[in-house]
Amino acid sequence: MAQHQHTRLSRLQLLRRILFITIGASLVAIGLEIFLVPNSIIDGGIVGISIIVSYLTEWPLGLFLFVLNLPFLFLGYKQIGKTFALSTLYGVSVMSLGTFLLHHVPPLTIDDFLAAIFGGVVLGTGVGLVIRFGGSLDGTEIVAILFTRRSAFSVGEIVMFFNLFIMSLAGFVFTWDRAMYSIIAYYIAYKMIDITLEGLDQSKSVWIISEESGEIGSAIMQRLGRGVTFLNGEGAYTGDSKKVIFCVINRLEEAKLKSIVNELDQSAFLAIGNIHDVAGGRFRKKDIH
Repeated sequence: MAQHQHTRLSRLQLLRRILFITIGASLVAIGLEIFLVPNSIIDGGIVGISIIVSYLTEWPLGLFLFVLNLPFLFLGYKQIGKTFALSTLYGVSVMSLGTFLLHHVPPLTIDDFLAAIFGGVVLGTGVGLVIRFGGSLDGTEIVAILFTRRSAFSVGEIVMFFNLFIMSLAGFVFTWDRAMYSIIAYYIAYKMIDITLEGLDQSKSVWIISEESGEIGSAIMQRLGRGVTFLNGEGAYTGDSKKVIFCVINRLEEAKLKSIVNELDQSAFLAIGNIHDVAGGRFRKKDIH
């Protein structure tokens, strides 16, 4: 089997990664110190634990954000690699330093609901940027990945259980209304991470099986400006050979594509799924007139 060597990032790629991780980690620090922490609203994961421990000890939040993430940096290095670990170390360092610098800056709002909403938006955008450019700011998911190898639970389920425990702990340490506001902030941050990772112009993969595959493929290219690929398929039950159309669209084009397929073959099989990223190939949209 051929051995594939790890390739170094180019100087431009490295600078781009550093820039966006810096922006992302700084946004997280702003979300914490300008919105959430002054209003006793927490986030999930190691960040949430750090906020609670900082509140109980009255020691700086940035200290706990850095120290509590260190063991997970080692795990990340062992499980995912050196580049990820270094990117995470840099991101956590910027986030921790940011909370130190912003600690005495007055909050932008003392309205709990506004703090939860805007804190969640800013924090989620920052976390999404850091993840998108190869780092992490919280060791929870690394632990979850290790646990999934020894349990029947998924990464998402383990993270959810862990965060439910943290939110419950917030109810005892602060008050239960603080815990409820924290859940609102966490949910908003979670959705913003998705939007930041996938973009507002989310791509979708499309699979179409039809007796009119030629016509449908031509219509998609001419009316949507999207390239299509024909794959050779075979029905498992009938053994008949079939043409399978594959293409990539964005979500704004979904309704028009369904209309095209329905217009040309109402009995066509159509499957549409979300995809996180598209690179290479001929997926770029062509101009249509």
